Amino acid sequence: MDELVKGRRVSIGHAELYVEEHGEGAPVLLVAGLGGSGKFWRAQVGAFSEHHRVILHDHRGVGRSGPGPLISSAAEMADDVLRLMDALRIERADLVGHSTGGAIGQHIALKAPERLNSLVLSASWGGPTPLFVQTFHTRRNVLINCGPLDYLMVGTLLATPTWHLGPNFKNTETYFRERLAEFPGLEIELGRLNAVMRHDLRHQLQDIRVPTFVIGARDDQLTPPGLSEELAARIPGATLHLLDSGGHFCPVTVTERYNAAVLGFLRSRQP
Repeated sequence: MDELVKGRRVSIGHAELYVEEHGEGAPVLLVAGLGGSGKFWRAQVGAFSEHHRVILHDHRGVGRSGPGPLISSAAEMADDVLRLMDALRIERADLVGHSTGGAIGQHIALKAPERLNSLVLSASWGGPTPLFVQTFHTRRNVLINCGPLDYLMVGTLLATPTWHLGPNFKNTETYFRERLAEFPGLEIELGRLNAVMRHDLRHQLQDIRVPTFVIGARDDQLTPPGLSEELAARIPGATLHLLDSGGHFCPVTVTERYNAAVLGFLRSRQP
């Protein structure tokens, strides 16, 4: 994708975000998770852009985007997306948010529901559980005490089923080269981790009125299926779809099944 597409930086006032647009049609925002890189959606761009104008971006301070004020909450990331929509003159869009991207989508659905035609919450959560909190505290400690490589490795082990990771892990240098090169630095990553650990809209989810599709995998260790089930139960009218396998990175590991489910929902929303 990167070799064929020339992205651009778009000013949102306090930062410049790297943005790519693919295809034509109704706009669909693909919003990445904790890693914050639009590259996460490589496996979705081709299929989604056949019928949609697909917009993806690198979060503030991450990847190919410029620096800006440090992020400490998902609400701040949601404001960045709204500013980006304004800059691109997108009045309304469908939003597919993976993990932290889903947290961002929840904030937008509550703050500016008129900007969303629909919301897809992918391997996301509405509020923490004791297991969730301890998992991310552990990841934070690994980052501080062991450094980015071990931090990325632990996250990879938690997010990727071994049946997918094993055949694709040739050596450490190759597997993590790109992600290490784009690692935003300790201060920025700790701020993003804090945003994840602080996200809790559990008792506001009943106020979301945007048509919502919740998708996850039954073997997800980072955001276990119970968190997807809770989202679907608390958001009025939400539809739940649990994949039998795929782990937290199900858009990457079971791409065809994931794309079929999400695109099926988006098609069902079109007039």
